[in-house]
Parts: sequence; structure tokens; C-alpha cells
Amino acid sequence: MAEKLTDLDLLVTFLEIYRGGSITAAATRRGLTQPAVSGQLAKLEKELGAPLFVRGSRGVTATPRAEELARRVGPHLDQLRSALDPAPAVEGTVRIGGAAEFMTARGLPALTPLTRCGLRFEITLGLANDLLDALRSGRLDVVLSAVRPGPGFTATPLTDEEFLLVGPPLLARTVDQALLRDDPARALEHLPLVAYSDELPIIRRYWRSEFGKRPKNAVAVVVPDLRAVLAAVIAGAGVSALPRYLAEPALTAGSVELLHQPEVPPLNTLYLVTRGTPAPAVLAVAEHLVERDWGVL
Repeated sequence: MAEKLTDLDLLVTFLEIYRGGSITAAATRRGLTQPAVSGQLAKLEKELGAPLFVRGSRGVTATPRAEELARRVGPHLDQLRSALDPAPAVEGTVRIGGAAEFMTARGLPALTPLTRCGLRFEITLGLANDLLDALRSGRLDVVLSAVRPGPGFTATPLTDEEFLLVGPPLLARTVDQALLRDDPARALEHLPLVAYSDELPIIRRYWRSEFGKRPKNAVAVVVPDLRAVLAAVIAGAGVSALPRYLAEPALTAGSVELLHQPEVPPLNTLYLVTRGTPAPAVLAVAEHLVERDWGVL
């Protein structure tokens, strides 16, 4: 029995590291020292016979084995936590809008524990401006928006998305590294782009932030889903700027490579947006999401 409890403790620590992207943050949340958390991780990796994280300057990066383990054990540990420390029952339906990629990868897993407290969710996927219009007209209760809304809304910063410029290994080999240091936009302008839309919103933001100019690159593929953008990049169609939470597994696997390393990573704030006086169920959802440790996005 003692060994089973120890195994469970290791998995709880693993999940804190995975979700927070940091051994230090996991130690704080678990009330343990950093060496103790590192020791638990080392023991779990030894039991599994595989590394779970790659350590870096900004924390740790999950390996494919860690991604698989988190998918398998995460929901069960969340259920166990809910059973041992149940939240007050809140009834009602909350209509939430968000980007398909973020909601699929992070939003829906974050909301799932609330379904066991009596809440029901209706999810609308789409672009931020369309979702904010739906919130304004009363068709949505909450929007998770990558665009800061104008007057008439209440916007609470939720987390920051970090964007990475990535490309397939074969295209990465064509970049002149000396020119990349001196004039990165010129060094990269021969690379075709894979974009989310014809307006190149994420790519233009990256170029403007890091290079101070618009991209001159040809556009090879336009597809309105960042997961499909990543798939096209992996297949060799071109390069793109993507949120870290989407690009990280492919970087770890070697399917894509980092093309540019900025001194300060470009960030975009994600907001939790409501309007008017939210109902109790909406307030419960907002509090749950704002207090969550989102880790590295």
C-alpha cells in the first residue's frame, strides 16, 4: 500500500511540473523543496525508463512520453482531487467562446473539472472579433480573447502566449547564420510562409516586433487553423510563427527547428472577457480560469 501511495505522489508532482512548465513552480505549488521535486521526477523517470522533460533556460519542455502520460493520468488525478476537496455546487449553462486551437489544447481541459460541480458548457469556436460581437449581443457569456476588447467589456489578463518562429529542418539549413545575426529579415525572406489568413496576423506581428518591418516572403499556404499551419510546416511547405504550446512538441521531436532566437520572446496577452454583471455561474468560471496556473504558453 505504501508503494502505491508513493507512486501516486510521484504522478501528482509530475503533473504539476507538466502543467507549470517549471520544477521551481511545481515545488512551490506542492510545498516541497526544489531538490525534493527533482528527486521525485528522477525516480519516476527511472521507473518509466524514459526521460519526461528536457531542461532549458526558461523551464522544462515535455517529451512525447510526458505528453502521453499527462493525457492518461491528468483527468484521473483531477477527479481524485475533486472527490477529496469538492468545490461548491454551481448550476447553470455557461456559453464560452475562444480560438479553436487554444480551446482544444488548453481551454477545455481547464474547464472539465467544473463539469463535475454542476456546470454545463456550450463552446463556440472562432475569431476573437466575431466572438466579442457575440458577447456584445448576448449570445455568449465569456470570451477568451487574444485581442484586447474596447469599451463596454470587462477584460482580465489570463495568461501570455509566447510565439516562436519555426520551420522544417531542410528549410532551416538554407538560412545564412551570419546574415541572420546582422539582418534577420533579409536572411529569412527567401523562406515561404504558412499563414493563418491572408492578412498574416501572427506573422506580421512577429516581423514588426522583432525586425521592425513587414515580411517580404512569398506565402505558400493559407489555412485558418494553427494546428493545420503546424502540420504544413512539418510537411515542409514553409515556415510560420506559432504559439509555444503548439510548437513545443514538434520542436522536442525534431520535426521543426527554431529559426530565430529573440532576446525577449514576443508575447501576446490572452484575456478573459465578460460584459455587464455576470451571473454566479459565469463568475465561478471566471474565478476558476483566472486562478489557474497556465504554465508556459
